[in-house]
Amino acid sequence: MDNNSTRLGCRRRPVLALAAAVLVAGGLAACSTAGTTTSRATATTTQAAPSGQQPSPHMLTVNGHQLAFYVTPGSNRLPVIVLDSGGGLDASYWKKVAPDLARQTGSEVITYDRSGEGQSPYVPGPWRAPNAASDLATGLAQLGVTKNVVLVSHSLAGEIATYFVRAHPDAVAGAVLVDASLPPFYTTAETDKIVAVNQQQNDALKGQPISPATRQLLDEADDYGPVHLAYHKLSWPAAVPATAIVSATTPFPTADDAQLWRQAQQEFVNAAPNRHLVVADHSSHDIPIDRPEVVITAVEDMLHQIR
Repeated sequence: MDNNSTRLGCRRRPVLALAAAVLVAGGLAACSTAGTTTSRATATTTQAAPSGQQPSPHMLTVNGHQLAFYVTPGSNRLPVIVLDSGGGLDASYWKKVAPDLARQTGSEVITYDRSGEGQSPYVPGPWRAPNAASDLATGLAQLGVTKNVVLVSHSLAGEIATYFVRAHPDAVAGAVLVDASLPPFYTTAETDKIVAVNQQQNDALKGQPISPATRQLLDEADDYGPVHLAYHKLSWPAAVPATAIVSATTPFPTADDAQLWRQAQQEFVNAAPNRHLVVADHSSHDIPIDRPEVVITAVEDMLHQIR
């Protein structure tokens, strides 16, 4: 495992909100199933954004606390592309994706730091995806973005995207879910396994100083079982198109967990005809770092579909 915090380092351990560090590692090559599309090697160039455009920071007060948003204007403001990073990561995670997306698509691109990440202050209490989705919706509304949104959601942010699109189906034009945490994954058996690992980690953390990383582990582990068993029952609105990108290795080192992850991505895609599966060959779970062109191409394809 790479110990660089921009990849799978210790700040990133609560990936997928699993709060299960021992499950997060490289591993198996992705399998190919019916209906799977192999990712293209390079992104295509479409309309260019204004040359040299830099994101402008906005510190907004949402639901009683502050969140940092970063907006890169585009020549075609709509649809607006919103990039949401995985657990323990902030807006800088998209540094290989956001500038090229703005330039090549002409769309406005928005990134942000969730509570406790980057420039956004920590909000005490258990972490809940519906609250994070509400924060995102409130912040976007303050930026004047209430429709024609394309969500690009990595890992843990797949849970935020699911709650966001269910609450605001008319606001979301489409989504690209990047090795995302999706409802079909959280079977009772898998959720129980994660809860057991969470408990082991929590026991190991007792009596130790609480760092931002361990604080997030504890916040995400709180009531994890019931929260994710309820998440398992949720569905994505059939009218909202989505592309699921799955990494070559998946986030798991064990064959059973990796296969369940792949099956969950395929099950999600099979649920509606306007969904597609892309395999990011030669990539770890950090597809935006390892294969940014795969993400960019998927977003471009989604824009072509909905524009």
